[in-house]
Amino acid sequence: MSAIPIAIPAIETPWRLPSRGRVGMFSLIGAESAIFTIFLVAYIFYIGKSLGGPTPQQVLHIPIFNTICLLSSSLTIHLSLSALRAGKNAAFGLFWFLTFALGAVFLIGTGREWHHLIYEEGLTISTNLFGTTYYSLVGLHAFHVTAGLVGLSVVMVLALAGRVKQEHAEHVDVLSLYWHFVDVVWVVVFTTVYIIGR
Repeated sequence: MSAIPIAIPAIETPWRLPSRGRVGMFSLIGAESAIFTIFLVAYIFYIGKSLGGPTPQQVLHIPIFNTICLLSSSLTIHLSLSALRAGKNAAFGLFWFLTFALGAVFLIGTGREWHHLIYEEGLTISTNLFGTTYYSLVGLHAFHVTAGLVGLSVVMVLALAGRVKQEHAEHVDVLSLYWHFVDVVWVVVFTTVYIIGR
């Protein structure tokens, strides 16, 4: 006598709306990606079309230390968020501060590079096409890093006041998405300006 198969009802998991914060941040990232794409295309289009110097080969130095700092901050913000989700508030605060510090070092490095280019190499935004596209593209990224640092500092102040708890991890994750975006964009900008453009 053959066994009769018994149908087991499938367990349905309830559908949840995606987080409004994540949807909003992904929308912002999409819009910002379009803006960066325009600036990148302009930079690539005008490579080698400046009528006078200085040229990228003459004045640009590859910012390896700055890049390591910024890319390392993606790891520290990930570790920070993991610590918060595990309820380890002290570790969260430490890694969050490291993220802020690494981002600040990157921004200071960009400022030093610009000071060198402007006052020692004579490259300003109005010097030639290279100067215009360089400062526009790198400046756009520096603006986004600055905005990210403002967000990081607000969370840091709240954390010091004991206002950031495990249940706020989803909100903190939204800001971490923005910071990862800033890091990914830098990889593209770095490759375009300091590798391809030289």
